[in-house]
Amino acid sequence: MESQNLRPGHLTAHQTARMLGITLGALRNLVYRDQLKRSGGTDRHPYYAVPDVAALAAKRQERQSA
Repeated sequence: MESQNLRPGHLTAHQTARMLGITLGALRNLVYRDQLKRSGGTDRHPYYAVPDVAALAAKRQERQSA
């Protein structure tokens, strides 16, 4: 379910997982391990800042190519 109250510059959990190429469970693990911070929303429908997600995606891509 896409949030209608999503602030500009933010992604839903589904969009974030899709961008990172991971499952929602793996996304929750990234948050749990402090590799990604929620930037708002609710516990049930969090959202994440685009710059944070892009930085994590670049870091993951760099690690995969090494």
